[in-house]
Formats: sequence, C-alpha cells, structure tokens
Amino acid sequence: MAFTEEEAAYLRSQPLARIATVGPDGQPDVAPVGFEFDGTYLYVGGHAPERTRKFLNVKAGQAKVALVVDDLVSTDPWTPRGLRVYGTAELMQRSGMFGSGAYMRITPEISWSWNLAGQPFGAGGSGPRRTVHHG
Repeated sequence: MAFTEEEAAYLRSQPLARIATVGPDGQPDVAPVGFEFDGTYLYVGGHAPERTRKFLNVKAGQAKVALVVDDLVSTDPWTPRGLRVYGTAELMQRSGMFGSGAYMRITPEISWSWNLAGQPFGAGGSGPRRTVHHG
C-alpha cells in the first residue's frame, strides 16, 4: 500500500519534521529537519548535512529511521494531527529543496496518520490509520 491522497497532501503541506536515528553505540537521536515528499519517498537534506549526526548514523550502517510530521490546527480546542513513518534511509546525491548535494532518502515501511481532517481532540473521530508500505 501507499500513502492515501489525504496523507500525501498533508505531507506536501508541511515544511518541518522530526527525524530519529540511532548511533552506532545505540544512542537514539532526534532532530528537526526540513523535508520533501515525492509521492513515494521522503528526502531530508540541509546545509552540509554530511557533518550532521543523522547522516553520520546512517553512514555508519544504522539505516532504521523514524520521521514524525505533525502540527496543531488549534490549541483551543486542542486539535493535533500528524503522520509518523518508520523506514530505512540511504544517502544519495540529488537536487532538492536545499540545492544539489547530499540527501537522505527514506523508504517508508510502516506509517500511522491521525486526525488529518483536523477535528478537535475528543470529537469522536477514528483512531490512527496504520499502513504497511510495500517497496
């Protein structure tokens, strides 16, 4: 399966995510990142990304990553929404939102989305939607 149209539209509408990687010593690390979504893959880049902990973790062979994209439609009433992705990352060269250079390409394996319609918390909406992605 792949992302639904609603999930894809949400990913394209958001400029910021948080990515979690794991260091060679097992230490988790999370960082805010700009990202792009092409309909299949998520790309994380930056300025001199090769020197960042997230890139060094993947380069060291720790390819498992988690990415969370979320926002608050409102704080009153409390209205969170978001999407979480577990996947594998590989480093590559490409042209993207940060220009030409090094990027991390994330292949989604499992994702969860919640409240993308933006209903207030407790309004009786459905729970998270879980998707297993096939490459």
